[in-house]
Amino acid sequence: MNFRMVHENYNVFDIDKSMAFYEKALGLKESSRKEAEDGSFIIVYMKAPEGSFELELTWLRDMDRPYNLGDQEFHLAFVTDDFEAAKALHSEMGCICFENPEMGIYFIEDPDGYWLEIIPER
Repeated sequence: MNFRMVHENYNVFDIDKSMAFYEKALGLKESSRKEAEDGSFIIVYMKAPEGSFELELTWLRDMDRPYNLGDQEFHLAFVTDDFEAAKALHSEMGCICFENPEMGIYFIEDPDGYWLEIIPER
């Protein structure tokens, strides 16, 4: 029996703001979308051009406050082939929230407070 990861879900407070962030910060593009007929939810799948793994962004109409992410002890990781250019972009966007120079990595934070690890290609 074999398994492969296909997507990770993040619930988001503002779908348009989140989609714009992921497109600018990580180059993810919308790959598909599901909308409830009654307008109660929107699910947008985003992915990088070079992969099949998708980030599922879920917006719920009845959510009236930002999500509580607890201690943020979870994250997605992205490898980049141009670490310095990525870091410059993320610095310009003001979304770097933690750096670990000893490990050669840093984290960015999305509009809802989710952390994303940025790793250089090694």
